[in-house]
Amino acid sequence: MDFFPIFLDIKNRTSLVVGGGSVAARKVTLLLKAQGKIRVVSPELCTELQDAVEKGLIEHLAREFQREDLDDAHLVIAATDNLLVNQQVSEEAKRRHLPVNVVDQPDLCTFITPSIIDRSPVVAAVSTGGASPILARLIRSRLETLIPAGYGRLAELANRFRDKVKARFQNATDRRLFWEKVLQSGVAERVFSGHIEEADAAMERALTDDQPGKVMGEVYLVGGGPGDPDLLTFRALRLMQQADVVVYDRLVAAPVLEMTRRDAERVYVGKERDHHAMRQEEINQLLVDLAKQGKRVVRLKGGDPFIFGRGGEEIDTLSAEGVPFQVVPAITAASGCAAYSGIPLTHRDFAQSVTFVTGHLKDGSINLNWSQLAQPNQTVVFYMGLVGLPVIVKKLIEHGVSPDMPIALIQQGTTEKQRVFTATLDTIQAIVDREQPQPPTLIIVGEVVQLQEKLSWYKSPKVPRTGATSPAGPVSG
Repeated sequence: MDFFPIFLDIKNRTSLVVGGGSVAARKVTLLLKAQGKIRVVSPELCTELQDAVEKGLIEHLAREFQREDLDDAHLVIAATDNLLVNQQVSEEAKRRHLPVNVVDQPDLCTFITPSIIDRSPVVAAVSTGGASPILARLIRSRLETLIPAGYGRLAELANRFRDKVKARFQNATDRRLFWEKVLQSGVAERVFSGHIEEADAAMERALTDDQPGKVMGEVYLVGGGPGDPDLLTFRALRLMQQADVVVYDRLVAAPVLEMTRRDAERVYVGKERDHHAMRQEEINQLLVDLAKQGKRVVRLKGGDPFIFGRGGEEIDTLSAEGVPFQVVPAITAASGCAAYSGIPLTHRDFAQSVTFVTGHLKDGSINLNWSQLAQPNQTVVFYMGLVGLPVIVKKLIEHGVSPDMPIALIQQGTTEKQRVFTATLDTIQAIVDREQPQPPTLIIVGEVVQLQEKLSWYKSPKVPRTGATSPAGPVSG
């Protein structure tokens, strides 16, 4: 190692910053987070530092650097654009054995400032020894996705129970094994989801009866989004990779499913037209049973679990059975598919509202408020409407929507198999008969559809443009 990693306590101690520009301001921001007393020496200040002075956060000496500025300093940073001044600060600080950092001049430094991942009181630092600060920031960005924001709260919980754990386990190895298990258990997830009281109660139970077979599991209701795995949230990905069992739907895209833990048990409970792998009541009970076996269960759904996903029914059962759970929202199909197709769901000139409805047929009919859906200046998105498309078109026209109203069908949106079919209400069926789009397919009705060809930006990496056209616009892949 070129530098010995160390964390300094500068709380209520003076840190001297020489320089008043934007670089100095970034350093001051970090020092303030560490609760230091900041003195800035510079003839002029940037707006950010001037605001800090006016708020009483920092002291400002409006002049050039002088040696006596170091008299009561504990930490020194030089951030000027004058190489001679930076060298003078460095030499004087070294003479006084004070830790000094000169921005972008590692040869003048006795310490360097790393890229920081702040989950206080948990703090992680990444450094390349000054060789490549950009690389350090890239590594930090990658780690940011792996370390939940709630790790600070988890550290606070561990601190609260530190003495109790030490009293319960006299042997250091036993304590280590206990902490390793607890910090990767449902206790941690209770903390991450904000259920601090439940986490404290679980810790108390774990201390009095440390029997793994008696530990209650947890269910994570996770939205898998419209198909592109890059659209998953950080929390969704983390929970997917630590689950013991994955219970998943038909609409979960294969690349999303592959993001789950490799050795997790997978249970398919998908529903297709006239064929259900498992009834909803059975799915609800399965989640309860698995959790009560002590397993961490991801209930993985396409899109968002609370938008036509029956997630409310599942957590209602979990709540009644006393099973811990959390819900991870996702980009719903309407938002994701519209965005990847270049169709804004709202637009100042064409639509001031958007409505999501299900077009799923039941007993040969679709029971919707057609008068409301036929109102002008809105966008209507139909989920699961491909089979019922003739009924949808007929009802909209019957209730006053023009046969020339633009309509789009988006097949497997956001994925490499995405295809977009645009037409009008009175011409869309001919395109469907010819192109035979496959579910899952989303339907968008509204004047915003006419923007699709102009605003389309996403091109499937594997499925080329077909070149087919319709009276209202292109059919694209």
